[in-house]
Amino acid sequence: MSVPNMTRRGFLQGAIGLAGMTLVAACSGQQVSPAQSAATQQPEAQPTATANVQPTATARSAPTSAASGQTILLNGAGSTFDYPLFSKAFSEYSKLHPEVRVNYQSVGSGAGIQQLTKGTVDFGATDAPMTDQQIQDAGGDIIHVPVTLGAVAVAYNLPGVEEGLHLTGSVLADIYLGKITTWNDPAITKVNPGRQLPNTPIAVVHRSDGSGTTDIFTTYLSAISPDWKRKVSSGTSVNWPVGIGGKGSEGVSGQVKQTPGGIGYFELAYAKQNNLTSAAIDNGSGAYLLPSSDGASACAAHAAGSMPADLRVRIAGCSGQDAYPISGFSWVVLHQKQADKARGEALVNLLWWLIHDGQKDAKDLYYAPLPSSVVKLNEEKLRSVSYQGQPLLVTG
Repeated sequence: MSVPNMTRRGFLQGAIGLAGMTLVAACSGQQVSPAQSAATQQPEAQPTATANVQPTATARSAPTSAASGQTILLNGAGSTFDYPLFSKAFSEYSKLHPEVRVNYQSVGSGAGIQQLTKGTVDFGATDAPMTDQQIQDAGGDIIHVPVTLGAVAVAYNLPGVEEGLHLTGSVLADIYLGKITTWNDPAITKVNPGRQLPNTPIAVVHRSDGSGTTDIFTTYLSAISPDWKRKVSSGTSVNWPVGIGGKGSEGVSGQVKQTPGGIGYFELAYAKQNNLTSAAIDNGSGAYLLPSSDGASACAAHAAGSMPADLRVRIAGCSGQDAYPISGFSWVVLHQKQADKARGEALVNLLWWLIHDGQKDAKDLYYAPLPSSVVKLNEEKLRSVSYQGQPLLVTG
């Protein structure tokens, strides 16, 4: 079921408004009133207001069985990029499977990886693949399952300037390097003939926390600008030459919205939700493209047929006629060897649904559905998840 255009904005307002909080997708035999539902969603630093939930417990060592009629609670944390999609998908899944609840904390990719490493969640979500060292630190058996694909918007707050301001990768890099400091700089006006740009100072906004969205953005800048690659490079956290930080995509988009002259980067849904104008980025083929799910799909097309065996691939910096170059996959990361059978079964079945039926609302929420070739690779990964040597997947 697709999300109608009239309701999509309302849904995104609710989902993104709760980003940075704990999402509990719950369904039981009783209907839950809006007040009761709101009571289950608390700021990330607070315990979830749900009986039998212990967020600080070690997720992998806390067996929970549905055999006795108990609900299985799956704890996840990480990407704010994924939050609008997860908010919708996990809610839908819990309606179909009331015996499973999903408690997801939108805390950033870096924090999600940390929580998975500490064993306090069943899965992490990240827009940057884990490094070899991170995988070893987490026990060595981590697998990556791409669950969505999207475009990172570069949005600006410039009253009187409509959406679609042209920016090249080199100009964008120089803005974030602090070389270009006003909106009517010759480097910007050169690629925007006919536009009247004000002498407004540019207020650079970036992520203050470890972020896979930052990894996508800085991977793109490193691919385009040798100066950026040499001075800053790429990663989930970098030493920003200039600018102010915001926590999460919601923090960066909020800063841009309230700062005249502001510019920032975040998943496309946050730009739409905040009514922010997005830049059209030079895609290396002579075209300037606004961020879109179709543009992200085109960016991923060349990578989908040659994915590495571990499914860890960065696609930002792609080029092509229809490809939006600041795009990337986002992964759920989990242990291949599960420590609890019931929880492991619940997790792999949730992820199987997410990469299939859970993709149906992706485009309505400004994400790109996974390419079929990636879905097939994901299926192989999920079939490899086991408990005491026995595969856990009971669907598909």
